[in-house]
This record gives sequence, C-alpha cells and structure tokens, in this order.
Amino acid sequence: MAICDTCGNDYDKAFTVSWPDGRSATFDSVECAAMQLAPECAHCGCRILGHGIETEEAMFCCAHCARKDSNADVNDRWPVPAGG
Repeated sequence: MAICDTCGNDYDKAFTVSWPDGRSATFDSVECAAMQLAPECAHCGCRILGHGIETEEAMFCCAHCARKDSNADVNDRWPVPAGG
C-alpha cells in the first residue's frame, strides 16, 4: 500500500505522478492530486481542472473570473449569448 502525499491515507489503489526531472508524488484519488497539482483561479481560488483562461497576468477558471479580475476581453463560448 502507498501513502497519499496530500491526505496521508494508506491506500492499496494509490497512484504515482512522475516528472521528467525525477520528482514524483503519490495520491489516493484524483481529488488529492488536483489539490496539489492543479493551478488556482486568480479570482475565485477554485482549482482549474480544464483549459481555463490565461491572461498575461494570471490564470482563471473561466471567462467570468478573467473579466472580473483583469481587462481581458474573453468569453466562455462563441457567439456570445444576447445580454451576456
């Protein structure tokens, strides 16, 4: 069994993520992996698990947060719905 680097759980189905530079980390769930590996939205603080929105200043989980926290002229979809 392996110990999760995030929560400390000793789990028989844990997995290890390795980087080319030799670093590695062990997790018992995707949730624990995301807590350590996924970047945080600069506006709301949630973990960015998808593509997100990146400006020159920061990374955001969605266009709404990017607009609220920067001058980014971005939308989550095209064409932009009426009123949005």
